[in-house]
Amino acid sequence: MLRIHSLGLALTLLVLMAGVLWAQDTTNQEDPALEPEIAAPVVEDPNVSAAEQMMEQITAPSDSPAYEEWARVAARAEHALETGRASDQALEALRAEVDEWRSRFAAARDENKVRIAALRNQIAALPEAPAEGETESDTLAAQRAQLQEQLSELETPVRAAEVAFARADTIISAIDDLLRSRQTAELFTIGPSPVNPSHWSEAASDIADTFNQAWRGTIGSIETDSQRTQFRRALIPVIILFVIAFVLIVRGRSWVINAGVRVRSRGDGPARGVWSFLISLGQMVVPLLGLLAALLALGMSGLMGLRGQLISELILAVGVNLIVARWLGSRVFGLPGAEWQVLNLGKIARAEGRLEAALLGFAYGAYQLVHELAAFEGYSEATTAVLELPVIVFAGVLMVRLGRLLLNHRESVEGEGEDEGPNFIDRTLSLAGRLLMIVGIVGPIMAALGYAILAGTVVFNTALSFAMIGFLLVLHGFFVDLWGMIRGGTTQDAREALTPVLASLVSVILSVPFFALIWGARETDLWEIWGTVMRGVTFGETVISPTDIVFLIIVFLIGVALTRLIQGMLKTTVLPKTKMDIGGRNAITSGIGYLGIFLAAVIAITSVGINLSSLAVVFGALSVGIGFGLQNIVSNFVSGIILLIERPISEGDWITVGTEMGIVKDISVRSTRIETFDRTDVVIPNSDLISGVVTNYTRGNRVGRLVIDIGVAYGSDTHRVAEILKEIVMDHPMVTVNPEPQVGFMEFGADALMFQIRAILSDVFFILNVRDELNHAIAKKFSEEGIEIPFAQRDLWIRNPESLHGPVARESGATGVRNAEPDDPRRDPDHGTEPEAWEAPDGD
Repeated sequence: MLRIHSLGLALTLLVLMAGVLWAQDTTNQEDPALEPEIAAPVVEDPNVSAAEQMMEQITAPSDSPAYEEWARVAARAEHALETGRASDQALEALRAEVDEWRSRFAAARDENKVRIAALRNQIAALPEAPAEGETESDTLAAQRAQLQEQLSELETPVRAAEVAFARADTIISAIDDLLRSRQTAELFTIGPSPVNPSHWSEAASDIADTFNQAWRGTIGSIETDSQRTQFRRALIPVIILFVIAFVLIVRGRSWVINAGVRVRSRGDGPARGVWSFLISLGQMVVPLLGLLAALLALGMSGLMGLRGQLISELILAVGVNLIVARWLGSRVFGLPGAEWQVLNLGKIARAEGRLEAALLGFAYGAYQLVHELAAFEGYSEATTAVLELPVIVFAGVLMVRLGRLLLNHRESVEGEGEDEGPNFIDRTLSLAGRLLMIVGIVGPIMAALGYAILAGTVVFNTALSFAMIGFLLVLHGFFVDLWGMIRGGTTQDAREALTPVLASLVSVILSVPFFALIWGARETDLWEIWGTVMRGVTFGETVISPTDIVFLIIVFLIGVALTRLIQGMLKTTVLPKTKMDIGGRNAITSGIGYLGIFLAAVIAITSVGINLSSLAVVFGALSVGIGFGLQNIVSNFVSGIILLIERPISEGDWITVGTEMGIVKDISVRSTRIETFDRTDVVIPNSDLISGVVTNYTRGNRVGRLVIDIGVAYGSDTHRVAEILKEIVMDHPMVTVNPEPQVGFMEFGADALMFQIRAILSDVFFILNVRDELNHAIAKKFSEEGIEIPFAQRDLWIRNPESLHGPVARESGATGVRNAEPDDPRRDPDHGTEPEAWEAPDGD
């Protein structure tokens, strides 16, 4: 439900403007073969070379603006603004004329940019101008003066264009402000009250006169011989068009609905939703084609007078609004058996919502009919207010009922959810329902008080806004189904994906101009904003436009892609063929990655004309902030660079840092990730690796030492024990021969004779397996040789042993059982438990 007349007029103007511009381009283009050559100028001044005179002809502006004519236009516009008596149409025409001049001045500002930049660079390349009291050579001074003169000549028209552009821009801003102030004043102007019965007879008389004149115009056309002849010639095509229109309007929508039902019955999943949405568009297209056929038939008949033709077009516009609103209502509230309704309502409520949405579209079309007809006939304000009041009241009632349905949706969602409450969309719809009800009540009241324009604007602009919101919600459902069909997943998976949300966000951004048009913004306002954005934002001497930003992003992405390509080539093709270890190769690829991203950013920034020297102040401020607030991050960053250059550790090394031991898995600029032997990841800041103590068990190679302590019982043959241990350790394949393992008789222990095995393993990562295998072999060999591996033994001597069993013998006798004493803690008088028996230990 958009403004069909205004948007259609805008599209028509755009097509006409494109045609005019194309015609101008084709007429201004000349055949390159017939382009005249630049003849060498006649050298009149012997001090100026022919090449310089030719350059002046080339760089001179060929179509510079006529500033005298512009001065007259500007003076006329400023006079109209000062008096304030010009109509809105006159101001719009004056604005368009001034805007055309502003475009010329904008083009004139960009002339000779290359030549001016070249001259400035030439002047900058010269030595600095001498200070006061100093001199320089005559040749250098003449060259400097000549360049300055040429630069001044080229910059003079540019400065004139800048001044004229500023004046035109100020005039356009003043015109826009005046038009907006008039629009605001018109909204809050109170007019005749439509509830005053004295205005009803005038309104009835005016509307009756309009239809009588339309009828007389039609009768007059029929009575004209030429019109009757034209009608007889077009009778058959008119009948055919009316039949087509009747069939498409009456039966077309049901055909499309049946087609959608067949699609839903054959498919399943997101694909069914996509095809249902696409087929449902036929519910609009087919009846609209029928209306177009009816309008064409009326035009071909030639029987309609001027007013009759206007009324028929307005009635067809009402039909267009009705058709579009009915389709949107069916998508938001859902048809019977459909699964794609936006609101969660019952069957009766959904049918009511579809009907009320269609009637609200009809009400908007009727309001447009009354407004356009009143403007054409020149109705008084009282007549217009009386005719608009029933339409506004009808629309207000529909909005109140629709708001109640939105509140019912919130209540149904709250009733279904147990733990989770309504989401953001549900809460927004609830708030929207209250807003609809408030507008539906306040709008008719304002119209009855005489604020007819304000009431119509508030009521129907709110309705149009909600129609746009409903369309965006329907479009989001389509994006969800489309993404699910593309990815091949379920509808629930597509709803949880990010891509449909981003697509809906883009559609919301693109809908902002339509919301602005709905709420009274003029097309010129939007074009003015667009022009301001495209002209860019000025930072010092640099102007950054959206095209520059897009170009910057593209250049940066290309640089990053080339960096990743070079990294991949080095990592997979070049570096594996060198003798570098994996740590060195990773350091080179990481360094190239950081350098490539830095160069890509610098090239992208300079490619759009941003001078990096102008960012020196920003970088200085950032350095101060880094020094105070980001010192830990900077410390880790510098430590990471040191690790990548010196490479004290590499990926795959077995290290110990503080209390953490594990295998190095990744070394980044800020931190290093190690995987412990219990399969947990530990992230260690690089500064800890540089400033702390790090034990690297596999630096350079994977050779490591194994130490095993063994104790044998006193009385064992120590020489035989040493020989057995030496044989066992020498037979293991992981133990190196050079240096050969050592077995030593270390000490006389408290419980055993202590021996120690010291062996070098070719791969220290297998130290646990080697220890396990050697211990098994030692235990087996000692058992065969009868060598005992002792365990700790202790002798317990008790002073006065008779004090332990004397009382027990007297109380319990030979049974070794005694009763608990009265104060025994094992007795529980509260629970009446019997004392537990105590058995004497063996041997007492």
